[in-house]
Amino acid sequence: MPTQVPHVNYLVLGDKPHLVANECVSCKARFFDRRNACANCSGTEFKKVDIGTTGIVRSFTIVTFAAPGVPVPFVAAIIDCEGTSVRGNIINTDPTPDKITLGMKVQLVTTSLGSDDDGVEAIGFGFEPAN
Repeated sequence: MPTQVPHVNYLVLGDKPHLVANECVSCKARFFDRRNACANCSGTEFKKVDIGTTGIVRSFTIVTFAAPGVPVPFVAAIIDCEGTSVRGNIINTDPTPDKITLGMKVQLVTTSLGSDDDGVEAIGFGFEPAN
């Protein structure tokens, strides 16, 4: 039994964690969720493609109100990962406008989301400022 499992099926764990998207063979549009047809061109054939692990913040918001039990504030962002838009949180930095800016460089990181009673750890992803 694995000791770690990805929180989403498009996160690949291991020595070099990364995301994998479904790319439309016809128009090259990319989607992280399963598709029966492309939302861009209605194509029905897809292939798996690895997504770059570095990117640029294109949009973000600092969330200050959330559902009970969700720690706030946190930063929800849209990251341009070498041409693919990825929604994710910016982590491992203060969630303030002084630390998060449009155009800042970030890199994919994994984070523990907790373990179950059998010791299986759920692993999620986020982005942190790149050095």
